[in-house]
Amino acid sequence: MDKSTFEDRQTIAGPMHSELRHDSAHKHVAGTADYIDDIPEPAGTLHGALGLTDRAHAEIMDMDLSAVAALPGVVCVLTAKDMPHSNDISPTHLHDEPVLADGRVQFHGQPAFAVIAETRDVARRAARLAKITYRDLPHMIDVADAMAGGGELVTPPLTLQRGDAEGELGRAPRRLKGRMRIGGQEHFYLEGHIALAVPGEDDEMAVWVSTQHPSEVQHMVAQVLGVPSNAVTVNVRRMGGGFGGKETQGNQFAALAAVAARKLRRAVKFRPDRDDDMTATGKRHDFLVDYDVGFDEDGQILAVHATYAARCGFSADLSGPVTDRALFHADNAYFYPHVKLTSQPLKTNTVSNTAFRGFGGPQGMVGCERIIEEVAYALGKDPLEIRKLNFYGDGNSGRNITPYHQKIEDNIIRQIVEELEASADYQARRSAIIDFNRSSRVIRKGIALTPVKFGISFTLTHLNQAGALVHVYNDGSVHLNHGGTEMGQGLYTKVAQVLADSFQIDIGRVKITATTTGKVPNTSATAASSGSDLNGMAAFDAARQIKERLVAFAAERWQTTAENVTFVPNHVKIGEELVPFAEFIGQAYAARVQLSAAGFYKTPKIHWDRSAGRGTPFYYFAYGAAVSEVSIDTLTGEYLVDRVDVLHDVGRSLNPAIDLGQIEGGFVQGMGWLTTEELWWDEKGRLRTHAPSTYKIPLASDRPKIFNVRLAEWSENVEKTIGRSKAVGEPPLMLPISVLEALSMAVASIADYRECPRLDAPATPERVLMAVERLRGR
Repeated sequence: MDKSTFEDRQTIAGPMHSELRHDSAHKHVAGTADYIDDIPEPAGTLHGALGLTDRAHAEIMDMDLSAVAALPGVVCVLTAKDMPHSNDISPTHLHDEPVLADGRVQFHGQPAFAVIAETRDVARRAARLAKITYRDLPHMIDVADAMAGGGELVTPPLTLQRGDAEGELGRAPRRLKGRMRIGGQEHFYLEGHIALAVPGEDDEMAVWVSTQHPSEVQHMVAQVLGVPSNAVTVNVRRMGGGFGGKETQGNQFAALAAVAARKLRRAVKFRPDRDDDMTATGKRHDFLVDYDVGFDEDGQILAVHATYAARCGFSADLSGPVTDRALFHADNAYFYPHVKLTSQPLKTNTVSNTAFRGFGGPQGMVGCERIIEEVAYALGKDPLEIRKLNFYGDGNSGRNITPYHQKIEDNIIRQIVEELEASADYQARRSAIIDFNRSSRVIRKGIALTPVKFGISFTLTHLNQAGALVHVYNDGSVHLNHGGTEMGQGLYTKVAQVLADSFQIDIGRVKITATTTGKVPNTSATAASSGSDLNGMAAFDAARQIKERLVAFAAERWQTTAENVTFVPNHVKIGEELVPFAEFIGQAYAARVQLSAAGFYKTPKIHWDRSAGRGTPFYYFAYGAAVSEVSIDTLTGEYLVDRVDVLHDVGRSLNPAIDLGQIEGGFVQGMGWLTTEELWWDEKGRLRTHAPSTYKIPLASDRPKIFNVRLAEWSENVEKTIGRSKAVGEPPLMLPISVLEALSMAVASIADYRECPRLDAPATPERVLMAVERLRGR
């Protein structure tokens, strides 16, 4: 190749750390991205629908399904007794979650049977014809009622403690107690749950399902069918949103589709209506936080004792690790010299709650920020002053040990906060807002700056592993497969960039393929913000193996040393000779060099002893901060988010464009959770917010009117992550705690900031108005 031509190509297209569009973005916009419901259905495909119960807690005395089975077009009706081997899809060892209710209903809307019909419409209509006779049993719906009623737990609780919290609370110069209710949240994906099962030879079953955890679906389907895992292949190309709700909740639909497909020897698809999806699948846990805090006259926190009680629903699901992570983040960015934190994963007769972006961390953090807010209002100070006073310290200050006894070695929160405080002009704006509130009769404003410190890793240590399969074909094109799933977050793009960078080839040479259990086994869920960390490193390891073989081949073929063989943009440089990558790979193939590798990665340094409440559950922490400014109408409680400024830490970003999108999206989703999204059950245990008409996610018009988002470009992960990057999936969801705090300040202006308004979440206009009226009455 001509030297000047090579020098014109000093870089490749789409390496790590470059801004590259999401690989499917144009398909999303054009409507050409294939989701499961877009897959051409095999001939003879049948359709399933769930038969839902209408009691919160009852024994099933009789279930007459004759009218269901008699409807023209119905092929069969499945009940619990039709499960071939097991009626359990619990993700834990407790085996407390049936595929279909068997004799007892434990929440309103629990599936008790499934209809399989020639069309989806017939299946749905038939499912409503059942005649079920119940014997009602006492039910518990709300978390407060569950606590008052004795507090039956779905899984063992956790306690984290350090020092003498009770003793120091008694000795503290100032002390206050309070309670905060933190609401749940519906995932509200664009693509709801869906599963398509296609039977194969012998016991083989192929399943296409919208899930973040293909290996768990594989295991659950195999368990229900009574076959080994190698008989079940689960495929996921993309999801129309996951947010944690597709970590375990897809198990039921996949299992039912597979059971019906096996029984009828025909393909079977389940795609529930949005109402049924919202009624029958789990949500973010709502919490009731009781806190007791001791502090001094400066606002230095001396001791904290807090209990985090969660409405978990009728079964354990992931409530154990969710409530654990709430405690792991009940300190947020603050050092508590003496602390005792306890979880209460309470059983209720509601749908079993599950993972949601942040996985309990957001609830822990909101409770923590309420404590900061209480201390600030008690002392008549700016909450930011209290925050900065109580930040974790650096190095060996003695103020860098968490309640779970992990030493924080990468603390940059003070730098993040102070940079944002200056760039957002926080102090001047706060003074101007206080002046505005003195003269404004109806509209009141508020501003708040809140930090985020979020731990990255699965807290169950063995889940911190990943695999990848990489093939280099003899024309120089590369095939990538890994255990991570794509739900719109750009994981596939980022991992492809890792390979492009490793081989120094243009991103266009890397083919991204669907996640399948047939290529990479025993994968962990794409959750805990770990997708890029784990799968990027696994792909990097696969590339490393192939490159080592290629370097050895080149050294032998060109009679040189390995040090003289380097990968340069779209070429391999051997001594002074440049060989185009495709040509070089063709020669390696002809020399019988293995051009495929299975990569593997396991996160180092982490360990966790739950029984002792001690360990290093997180590999590192991601940091961020946000300033939010709001205006409220004190006559109606309505409000606007006027401006938001964000500075967020993603280490050395793998793809700044995708990371900025994740921060913006996470902020709006978290803002919805804390302001407009309200789940409401009536006294009979019926979820009444089960459709877009009654459940209000943020609209485009609800976004901050001014929305400034920056990455902390100076940050670089101190740990050896892929490209020294940091996770970005979950941490941004906690940035809009600043919106809740700003609303609180606006309300507090009614009583001249002398009292903490104690706004519960979500801070709907109704709650804001009630808080305003309450303070006016004081």
